[in-house]
Amino acid sequence: MTTAPTTKARTTTGGFKSLRETADLRHLRQIIVGLDEGVILIDPDQSLLWANDAALAMHGVDGLGDLGATVDEYRERFQLRYRNNHRVEADDYPIERVVAGDSFSEVVVEVTVAGEDAPHWVHQVRSLVLNDADEAEPACLVLIIQDVSAQYEAEDRFEQSFNANPAPAVICRLSDLRFVKVNQGFLDMTGHRREQVLCKTVYDIDVLRGADRRDLAKERLAEGRTIPQMEAEIELPEGGTKLVIVAGQPIDMDEQPCMLFTFADLEPRRKAEGALRHSEERFTRTFQMAPVPMAIGARDGHVLYEVNTSFTQMTGYPATEIIGRPLGEVELWENSGVRREIEAAIDGGRDLRGHEARVQARDGASIDCLVSTEAIRLGEDACVLWAFQDITQRKATEIELVEAIEAVMKDTSWFSRSIMDKLARLRAPQTDTEGPGLDDLTARERDVLALICRGYDDKRIARSLDVASNTVRNHVARIYAKIGVNRRIAAVAWARARGFDGEGVAIEKLNRETAA
Repeated sequence: MTTAPTTKARTTTGGFKSLRETADLRHLRQIIVGLDEGVILIDPDQSLLWANDAALAMHGVDGLGDLGATVDEYRERFQLRYRNNHRVEADDYPIERVVAGDSFSEVVVEVTVAGEDAPHWVHQVRSLVLNDADEAEPACLVLIIQDVSAQYEAEDRFEQSFNANPAPAVICRLSDLRFVKVNQGFLDMTGHRREQVLCKTVYDIDVLRGADRRDLAKERLAEGRTIPQMEAEIELPEGGTKLVIVAGQPIDMDEQPCMLFTFADLEPRRKAEGALRHSEERFTRTFQMAPVPMAIGARDGHVLYEVNTSFTQMTGYPATEIIGRPLGEVELWENSGVRREIEAAIDGGRDLRGHEARVQARDGASIDCLVSTEAIRLGEDACVLWAFQDITQRKATEIELVEAIEAVMKDTSWFSRSIMDKLARLRAPQTDTEGPGLDDLTARERDVLALICRGYDDKRIARSLDVASNTVRNHVARIYAKIGVNRRIAAVAWARARGFDGEGVAIEKLNRETAA
């Protein structure tokens, strides 16, 4: 901007021409009074001629006198620092530089009122020298100021947020794809040092390596458009890679288009998934190799998910016929009552331990089992682990043993008393001592019971009592009825449980005529 003043005035100190109190100054004031930018007019003699309202507001003052009458007074009232926190020396003040004839643009300084610590404003300043049309000497010096405090405050907030954010992030400049910012989260995640990242390009430290949609990401990066989330692998400085989710968002920094890359570390998830996979593989191998018949089913609905080899061998059901079907539909249980009882326990949140039940095999055979269940989780599913212990052979053996004992007890004359006691306890080890007692028996019935406990058969009892065999059988039947048993061995066990072994009982013989 160049003016041709109609009235000129000289300073008292030299040959500089001044606009003070001239028509040109008044015209300039009229032109710039309403500008949003701050404008300070400076006389070549270093005195401040005038400032518009915007310039006064940018310094927090009401009038020109509060800015200072001269350049020196301005320096005394306002302290300037660069954005890197270095203090601006006196000769480097923008107002000094413009007086020295220096032409500059976009000098950014922080402005602090003298005597205070914190800066109030951030100014972006440029200079303008107005020369007379006929003379080379400057007629007026101009400082043009923009208040960029809000912009830099926003940038400071972004910088603080970016650095403090634990989510890993880097910013690259789109013009050359070089990283210009990196936060601590990215350094911690990758193990890189800050100087290893800054000024390197996106492909030096390839944040899109192995991305499942790498071509799309490269296309969006070239166009400066949003890069959607995708999985990628970042190479680590010490070797190896790290699985991440990466996404890109275009932003502007210092009026330059950039791309903000943010990351989510998937390595813990990958390790957890690997550990879970290995655990499930070990569980599957153990499950299939277990000698105990086992099955896995849904807790809700009791649908079978898996059965092991031992289960198919026990039941005869191949996996293809039973997996995916509810146990009730398979008709695994001997009857619906057993099924309802077991399913009710599981639905009620109870685990079974050694619950005796009968299972129906595919060929119709009945299998006595001890059933145990355990609530487990497979992935997100609530499941039940079933275990079956086949006790069919054991139960058959027990029945055979009892029958053998009863057969032997029919003639026990050659057994010792200790063997008799042991056999009796084996037959009925949990005899209940409540109910009928010895006092409920007549004297003669106690005599007969005593001889039974001694191991006598009916004939020997008849000889001992000197009665007919039919009489003995009648006494034995009444004893059975009173004490609630139906076998000789059970009667012995009943008597032994009450401390009656018959050894101390004196048996009195009766005449046949009165025995009945």
